[in-house]
Amino acid sequence: MKKKATLSHKLKVVVYAISKNEEKFVDRWVKSMNEADEIYVLDTGSEDNTVKKLKQLGVKVKRKRINPWRFDKARNESLDLVPIDADICVCTDLDEVFEPGWRAKLESIWKEDTTRLRYNYNWLLDDNGSPLVNFYIEKIHKRSNYRWTHPVHEILESSEIERFITTDEITLNHYPDKSKSRSSYLPLLELSVQESPNDDRNVHYLGREYMYYKKWNEAIDMLICHLSLPTATWKDERCASERFIARSYKNLGRYDEAKMWLDKAIIEAPYLRDPYVEKALLAYDLKEWEDAEKYCLKALEIESHPKSYINEIFSFNGTIEDILSLCAFQKKDLEKALYWIDKALKHRPEDQRLLENKKIFLSSKKN
Repeated sequence: MKKKATLSHKLKVVVYAISKNEEKFVDRWVKSMNEADEIYVLDTGSEDNTVKKLKQLGVKVKRKRINPWRFDKARNESLDLVPIDADICVCTDLDEVFEPGWRAKLESIWKEDTTRLRYNYNWLLDDNGSPLVNFYIEKIHKRSNYRWTHPVHEILESSEIERFITTDEITLNHYPDKSKSRSSYLPLLELSVQESPNDDRNVHYLGREYMYYKKWNEAIDMLICHLSLPTATWKDERCASERFIARSYKNLGRYDEAKMWLDKAIIEAPYLRDPYVEKALLAYDLKEWEDAEKYCLKALEIESHPKSYINEIFSFNGTIEDILSLCAFQKKDLEKALYWIDKALKHRPEDQRLLENKKIFLSSKKN
């Protein structure tokens, strides 16, 4: 039976999640999610007080170990806990927190024919709470006709035509547990590509993961495979694959090939700062000051900051200005070095290395 609507709640909203050893996040998470009518959690094997604390706070919890582990299976098991009469399902993790008032905003936005919502996600914040990586996610959806797919980096798929609404009125902040291992990701990504070898998203993620593990040759091969897929048409992601190939070649000491792939990345997505900054970083490492300065200035001509997980932190956190200050110093242009170091410090006013560099620039100017 559908929960009786109140004057303030037109729709039944249910949060669902998976958990494992998350007791330190429980209080904060439940406080944020309590704007929903009900909260369901599938616990996949906690050995701490996660389950006890969740139950004490009124969360409906089921325990079940998923073996072999797959994120999509766990998500689907947690979704199955949600009553069929729910109007809106909200999938989150326990290290995520909505900004207050999300429920009222959700009800005001949701339309009768809406199937899914895109909303603002701050995947990484700095120490002051300002977003470093920000993009849209799509984990709020209607109850029926949705299932999770892929062993890791799982996504929602619908068996019906979807009708999306996109909003910046709802924001979910991510406060990750840095102590948790992501060692399971690589084998799960390899499994994901085995299961769906033509899924361009999975192939890109696997190539990126090989790069994270410093498996440079494997990364290059997989990322080239991504670029060869007919469905790999999103230019931002293609640009990222080309940058990661270049980064791998750089780490192999094959600098000409790295430059070639960065040139490809710039041609692929000339509207993004990222390939220009990466080209500048390579030039700086090779002590090619003129090129480093040239590509930094080209990057600064681009003011747009797309809401995409592809975005690199170094493109908007003062790294560009930092490189420009160092290039100017190498060229003995101390006025310009001081100009750019001040610009960099506006992004990172407490960065000790930048502060020390400014002292060196000032001392050099006096001498």
